[in-house]
Amino acid sequence: MTRKIRLGAFLPGGGQHIASWRHPDQPADGATSLDFHKQLARTAERGLFDAYFLADNLAIGFGGAREGGNARVAGFEPVTLFSALSTVTTNLGFIATASTTYEEPYNTARKFASLDLISGGRAGWNVVTTTGDPTAQNFNRDTQLPHASRYRRAAEHVDVVKKLWDSFEDDAFLRDKESGVFYEPEKLHESDHRGEHFQVRGPLNVPRSPQGHPVIVQAGQSDDGRGLAAATAEVIFTAHQHIETAQEFYRDIKARARGLGREPGHILVMPGVAPFVGRTQAEAQEKYDRLTSLILEEDGVGLLNGLTGGTLDLRGYDVDGPLPPAPPTEGMKSRQALIRQIADENNFSIRQLYQWVATARGHFTIVGTPETIVDTLQEWFENEAADGFNILPPWLPTALDDFVDLVIPELQRRGLFRTAYEGRTLRENLGLPFPVNRWAGARTGLQAAE
Repeated sequence: MTRKIRLGAFLPGGGQHIASWRHPDQPADGATSLDFHKQLARTAERGLFDAYFLADNLAIGFGGAREGGNARVAGFEPVTLFSALSTVTTNLGFIATASTTYEEPYNTARKFASLDLISGGRAGWNVVTTTGDPTAQNFNRDTQLPHASRYRRAAEHVDVVKKLWDSFEDDAFLRDKESGVFYEPEKLHESDHRGEHFQVRGPLNVPRSPQGHPVIVQAGQSDDGRGLAAATAEVIFTAHQHIETAQEFYRDIKARARGLGREPGHILVMPGVAPFVGRTQAEAQEKYDRLTSLILEEDGVGLLNGLTGGTLDLRGYDVDGPLPPAPPTEGMKSRQALIRQIADENNFSIRQLYQWVATARGHFTIVGTPETIVDTLQEWFENEAADGFNILPPWLPTALDDFVDLVIPELQRRGLFRTAYEGRTLRENLGLPFPVNRWAGARTGLQAAE
């Protein structure tokens, strides 16, 4: 099968851009409107996207919360939301975020296995380690766990969840009314896990889905994050400003996976892209300028306070001056470094920096026509920088409609993107293998797909 670009749609109802809720096209209550999320899901499916993706915070989100101008202050828990959206879609996958730092493996395994069954095999788990002291303070801690500790816990957490997802073999349920045999007991297995962070007996009380188990997604870019992704992830979301850094990340992940005995082609690297699409370059630039003009200064400063680690309060600085040095924290180390890189490379003032990252918080922003946007996506796709992209429409629904109506047809015209879904499950559409149940595989001699 000819290799095709894979596409995720990152669609928070309140919009990606921190000022998107102020745009005339964006519903002001979109973050907590189920009807609006249904509309977005149907549009993404019309555009043949692989999956609807949502990040999640376990505390008040990036910047603006205290000032009152940021729509990211509140929203839905994503697994709950996706359970509802799965009933109004047929092929679209749903990738929800859950924290390995503040959830127990059994709870995580159970809710994602349930979403996978409800959706008919269209669920994915975005594995995050969760940063920030404000989140820690919501979960019986004063400060966040150290970076390395979070990743050790995450690796064990994922291992336990995967064991739990294999509790029932695929053909365990007979449901034979005549004989009275509901399931075959010998095809139900305890996990019996005892490790550094978790003791979990199992088994899980949810059966496997048509895709075996949810797709595992990860987004870390630090060395620890890359190690976790190479060992466990099937899809990796990543943030880059240049093709050269994207290529370095792509090649490193594939090499690490190969070194761990995994098939590199079974790990899809999908950088984030925030597109402002216009039929002309001038139209695209006007869309960017209009949204930028809606940023409240205090929200922009609050955003940078969060992205630079939370130890530097920029409210006392001249916003038309340079970004001052900020010490690294135990938070998102790679994102802190990326924000500093963007400021230094472009010689941005504080104001210019928050205007640039307000759209996508460090992901690549493209302002252009469908042809120029596809030129960029094609270059990255064909030169070992990406297997696909996580699209972050800056405001909704218009920017999503623009991408579906203008960019998707150009991708299809060039033979880079599907014209119909390949299957019903998320794995089928992503081209990922069915995971062999470890117990059935051991009995038959099959290896679990990697």
